[in-house]
Amino acid sequence: MEGVTKQKGDEEGWSMVIKPQKSLLDVDLKEIWRYRDLWSLFVKRDLITQYKQTILGPLWYLVQPIMTTIMYMVVFGGIAGISTDGLPQALFYLSGICMWQYFSECLNKTSSTFVSNAGVFGKVYFPRLVVPLSTVTSNLVRFGIQFVLFVIVYLYYIIFTDASVMPNIYALLLPLLVVMLAGLGLGFGILFSSMTTKYRDLTLLLGFFVHLWMYATPVIYPLSVITNEKLRFVMSLNPLTSIMEAFKYGMLGTGSFSWMGLGYSFVFMTVLLIVGIMVFNRVQRSFMDTV
Repeated sequence: MEGVTKQKGDEEGWSMVIKPQKSLLDVDLKEIWRYRDLWSLFVKRDLITQYKQTILGPLWYLVQPIMTTIMYMVVFGGIAGISTDGLPQALFYLSGICMWQYFSECLNKTSSTFVSNAGVFGKVYFPRLVVPLSTVTSNLVRFGIQFVLFVIVYLYYIIFTDASVMPNIYALLLPLLVVMLAGLGLGFGILFSSMTTKYRDLTLLLGFFVHLWMYATPVIYPLSVITNEKLRFVMSLNPLTSIMEAFKYGMLGTGSFSWMGLGYSFVFMTVLLIVGIMVFNRVQRSFMDTV
């Protein structure tokens, strides 16, 4: 039975009783914690299978951002001549790539939760939210490796060049910014995963949409290049804008920072997670009939 919770004790002596969820927002955190071993197994599965039977293996975690950064330096920095607010191009692009790839990977992979795990879901019960949560967790490993690469490049420019980059107190917000990225990726991901059980073409649309979304986010350009006030306001409605700018402002000392913008992104993430969980819980009750 899908969409259920477990409770201990019963008048007939059962050790576990499976009952339907009482509401769409019924999330049993204690039950999810009891399945933490399964959570860790899913994390290991994601890490092992992603680059299984590849020559470079986990080195792809480094190859991808390095190659992407070089491409951005040639196309956007060299040919298009887009400003990087006076920052070294490699450092500017790499900072945006680290944050964006974590969000996009969380979104893309959690969006296929039901379709990719239908075989497991149809055989045994466990809290279905464990799967998307494990995806967000496994992507933290990738983010950590890429962030180390960013720090190495960062230290190179500080020690061996005269680049004016210096972190400030707002760099301490990094854990919060990562949590917000994870929440947004998880929220959008489980929302899309719920819809793709019936409408498979949304999977193709999502990949196209994520690519477009990156260009609507200050990843390859600073927000300061947007001089049109109306367009700047539209950009500020993107919940990722303030997160990207806060990261660059804290780590590189250049850009814009707004507590109001971060507050808006946090509220947006919270509402999105509530809506996503409600839709996710509703779909999981009967998704096996449509997958």
